[in-house]
Amino acid sequence: MIILGTNSIKDTGFDVANSLRFNSGSSDYLNNTSVDPVTNRLKFTISLWVKRSTLGAKSMIGTVGGDSTNFGAIWFDSSDRLNCTEGSGGGTLNFITNRVFRDVSAWYNIILAIDTTQGTESNRVKIYVNGVQETSFSTSTYPGQNSNMHLNRGGKTQYIGRHTDSSNNYYFDGYMTEVVWVDGQQLSNTDLGEFDEDSSIWKPIDVSGLTFGNNGFYLDFEDSSALGNDAAGSNNFTVNNLTALDQSTVTCTNNFCTYNPLMVTQSATVPAMSEGNLKATFNNAGLSLFALSNFAVSSGKWFAEFKMTDIHGGTDNYVGIVKDDANFAAESAPIASGTIYRGSGQKGINGSYSSYGATYATGDIIGVALNCDDNEVVFYKNGASQGAISITADKSYYMWTSDYASKIIEANFGSPAFSISSGNADADGYGNFEYAVPSGYYALCTKNLAEYG
Repeated sequence: MIILGTNSIKDTGFDVANSLRFNSGSSDYLNNTSVDPVTNRLKFTISLWVKRSTLGAKSMIGTVGGDSTNFGAIWFDSSDRLNCTEGSGGGTLNFITNRVFRDVSAWYNIILAIDTTQGTESNRVKIYVNGVQETSFSTSTYPGQNSNMHLNRGGKTQYIGRHTDSSNNYYFDGYMTEVVWVDGQQLSNTDLGEFDEDSSIWKPIDVSGLTFGNNGFYLDFEDSSALGNDAAGSNNFTVNNLTALDQSTVTCTNNFCTYNPLMVTQSATVPAMSEGNLKATFNNAGLSLFALSNFAVSSGKWFAEFKMTDIHGGTDNYVGIVKDDANFAAESAPIASGTIYRGSGQKGINGSYSSYGATYATGDIIGVALNCDDNEVVFYKNGASQGAISITADKSYYMWTSDYASKIIEANFGSPAFSISSGNADADGYGNFEYAVPSGYYALCTKNLAEYG
């Protein structure tokens, strides 16, 4: 199976319940005015967990400031490098990693720990990613000793998910959780996370006992009615263009499957992805493209739903599974090497079609129950089984969907971006599905994969 990124272990100790899903196309962000005076502009620590959805574009994690010169920012640049910067030209702080961050399946814990009172320059700025200190930078400008920092400046607007400059917002696209700001201390990595003793995977710990300082806060996104709530105090954030539907259970301790935005066919394009890579807009007229899951499984029993948000239906629309050894350079790969349920009601097995079940159209929800143990797949239309289809044994399978010409299919692997009217979890309590999860089947998330995959 493929499990990319952090926390493919079941027992993580401290479990993170929720993240917040940012969609750049919706201009999602949080903002607040920093406390004045702060505890200490010379010492502070920022820690957060992020899962990216879009690559190759400037993407702001967080910024503080009031103009284009006097600001501080943490962000990914268009080359997918991590930047920690102050001022328009770097100011007294400018770090750009050599390392790139291009795994859209992974969670990254980013820690920026500042103490400008340190006599040794390299001790004034420490940057950690998933518990390991970054040491390789294309640019590394340290602040002078006892420099006041823009990032922890009082009376300025703090943004999460966008730039301070309204003409170039560079909205963040992806998921964030466990956003921690400690004013007055340069913490170590082990104050904010730990390595699992069995797997050596970096994982979060309970930070509620930290001293956060005047300007500090802790955003855990657990209150869907107040997503900007400061769980450590009263430094609450204003929510902009985000709703309860953007509260997600995709977290750094239980990572759910999404579509894979990096799967490129021979046409060198993929459907346009949004909503945390759960919404696929098929963008080529007359050319069927596929949206592929980013987990492939070879054992266990797995369930997902796909909402036909706006489709052609009939023979133009597909939901199915495909072997991981297919030739994905060709648009026909999922058809030639897959098992599908067509909008016309037909089933397709390795490109050969025959009658199967009911037709489906815009508004319907198609369930996929993939049984890798007994080598079969069952498709559901609005909760009704269409019958079992045998599949090849000893293979790994992705789930996938396809349409064309501006049509939309949304995926639900257990944490949907679309509204659910009922709410059904698997037997272990994971997932949120419109229809009942078949007995013995599970949501595609890392806790389930660690136990049943």
